[in-house]
Amino acid sequence: MTHLTDPNHTSPGPADDPTDFSSEAAPTLSIVVPALNEQDNVTPLVEKVGKAMNDAGIHAELIVVDDGSTDQTLARLTSLQTQHPWLRVLHRPASKGQSAAMHAGIQAARGRCIATLDADLQNDPADLPAMLARIDADQADMVQGDRSANRNDHAIRKVGSLIGRKARLWILRDPVRDTGCSARVVRAQIAKQYPLQFKGMHRFMPAYARMLGARIVEMPVNHHARHSGSTKYGMGLLSRGPAGLLDLFAVRWMIKRYRDTSADTAGPGDAQGNTK
Repeated sequence: MTHLTDPNHTSPGPADDPTDFSSEAAPTLSIVVPALNEQDNVTPLVEKVGKAMNDAGIHAELIVVDDGSTDQTLARLTSLQTQHPWLRVLHRPASKGQSAAMHAGIQAARGRCIATLDADLQNDPADLPAMLARIDADQADMVQGDRSANRNDHAIRKVGSLIGRKARLWILRDPVRDTGCSARVVRAQIAKQYPLQFKGMHRFMPAYARMLGARIVEMPVNHHARHSGSTKYGMGLLSRGPAGLLDLFAVRWMIKRYRDTSADTAGPGDAQGNTK
């Protein structure tokens, strides 16, 4: 049985439940992965995440959101839980899209920081420890992966990414190079504010984080050919281009209309309203 532990975290003893993430035992990192019909990828995914976290000594949880799969994805995930108690599985009876699945996982996450990955193993879990380290080293709120130097994808997807990057820069003034890369680590207080219940919003996570005042750092990451199967959430210009352009203008409207709602307590009362 594999346990994911932090070097400063007491190792679970015989009476400890490694799935009990109380406030004292909350994981340092929650890793959220949406999965739609990825039955042949989930086992190596869990193994790679486990190795990466154990090698780095990071106390982590892996949350895989089964987004209405019609193959054996859910069955294989629940079977894997018996050997990997740090694996949490969420299930949605029907697919509602990558953004919504990611939202479900992020809202369930208990870590100080939250990472996201794709289930197809094109992202490399071994990149996450260095990304997590940069959160503190660079005083960053978000570390966004950049696949540009190592991209292993079809030409159509590369062209689509280039067009999308130029459009984001023009319409949103978003300078982040590779917002389509799912490998990222974000402080939980930022991640839980993402409006991912809106379709397609996962492609604008850096722009939304910047709107919230987050400090964003980009980091080169590995990128591999898909391990097995085919892409499930759309590919290329024809399937994503028109919708993506409309989404850009929707996000621009959102950013222009956004207002900070925070307020400080004034007068003799403290933050809980108690009189001193």
